[in-house]
Amino acid sequence: MKFATLPDGTEDGALLVVSRDLTRAAPAADISPSLLAALRDWTRAEPLLRARAQQIEDGSAKGLIPFSPKDVLAPLPRAPQWLDGSAFLNHGRLMDQAFGHDPLPDFDTHPLVYQGASDDFLGPHAALATPDEALNIDCEGEFGVVVDEVPMGTSADDALGLVRLIVQINDWSLRAPGPWEMKRGFGFIQAKPSTGFAPCAITPDELGAYWQGGRVCLPLHVAVNGRRLGSPNGGEMDFHFGQIIAHAARTRKLRAGSILGSGTVSNTARGAGSACLAEVRVIEKIDFGAPQTQFLRFGDRVTMEARLPDGPAFGGINQKVQEG
Repeated sequence: MKFATLPDGTEDGALLVVSRDLTRAAPAADISPSLLAALRDWTRAEPLLRARAQQIEDGSAKGLIPFSPKDVLAPLPRAPQWLDGSAFLNHGRLMDQAFGHDPLPDFDTHPLVYQGASDDFLGPHAALATPDEALNIDCEGEFGVVVDEVPMGTSADDALGLVRLIVQINDWSLRAPGPWEMKRGFGFIQAKPSTGFAPCAITPDELGAYWQGGRVCLPLHVAVNGRRLGSPNGGEMDFHFGQIIAHAARTRKLRAGSILGSGTVSNTARGAGSACLAEVRVIEKIDFGAPQTQFLRFGDRVTMEARLPDGPAFGGINQKVQEG
């Protein structure tokens, strides 16, 4: 199933069920008023939503409308938690190499995860407003999962069974304040503006064989102003989503609707390119002695899309940077 959210004047928006080819949608307010409400009542809502999805496919659903990513909010405009990982070790290794840092002692055995802001997610065509280009504006292409209730102490294997939805993410970053905040040791605040999402959250079965071992095994195509940044594949994720969920839930439970991200998708093969400008710049520093690529400017546009062989998976992101 594929879900999207229409603005309706409420904080959580109105739930839409979307066709597999992302051309049509139907409301589902009679089942659940919002996607967050559906996730909190998944046992009851899931079979009803699945029946609605089948009605959309066969054309019998009531209230069918054309679907446009420009019309929707983030699938979850807000969530109980937003926890972002750094599950692609190649990205961290490149950063350490470029800046001469020693890797953390448990770098390859314990995932890095931080808690971000979950109160104001951006829709797929919503602009990122930020006050100053000197903050070093960057995009970050990621995949993420949305979970059901996760009890404290859940194992990595059991955690995968609690993944309800998969999302595609643009985790906007401001690189200038990042190092200062990391040195202070209390996590990101200024370095992490609102996070952007592709229009649809999808159930794992929508990916078929491309959801393997808790990983989204698809290339994420990222471009800036139409110029390819890279197409790294999510299948190279070193820590799978079950491990990230288990790490987060070691000492606390996670509420239904919590979102956990993979961190920047990154591949060891240079030909795959990158999903963020920071990685492009550290590769340039390693290869040429200094970065050559600039961070984003006001007016720049970032696009991201993951595609299945028969069409789009999540619907793609098309976001502009603006002063604000």
